[in-house]
Amino acid sequence: MNVVDSSGWLEYLADADNADFFAPVIEDASELLVPAISIYEVFKRTLQQCDETRALQAAAFMRRGKVIDLDTQLSLTAAKLSLQHQLPMADAMILATARQYDAILWSQDSDFSGLEQVRYIEKT
Repeated sequence: MNVVDSSGWLEYLADADNADFFAPVIEDASELLVPAISIYEVFKRTLQQCDETRALQAAAFMRRGKVIDLDTQLSLTAAKLSLQHQLPMADAMILATARQYDAILWSQDSDFSGLEQVRYIEKT
């Protein structure tokens, strides 16, 4: 299973420099877990930079994977990971989702660099 953090989704959707790194993972919806917080972040950024139609399209595309809602256990795990790795709340929730499902986290966010079960590429 795979989780792509919000920066990876935005990179892919914009067809930016690192899009090819994320493409195989995002395009294999059968192995893709999508934290609900990622939908929030991608929708918000796309709405801010484009328009509501484009933001809704991005959210619909993300829902091709299995959406993982935030629950109590995931919240507690995220809080622990946030303290352990000094992660912002959304990043901690994304990492907690990956860990809960023993998934690989794909990212270009330097907050995840060097963590276990993370495939990281530096943003160009």
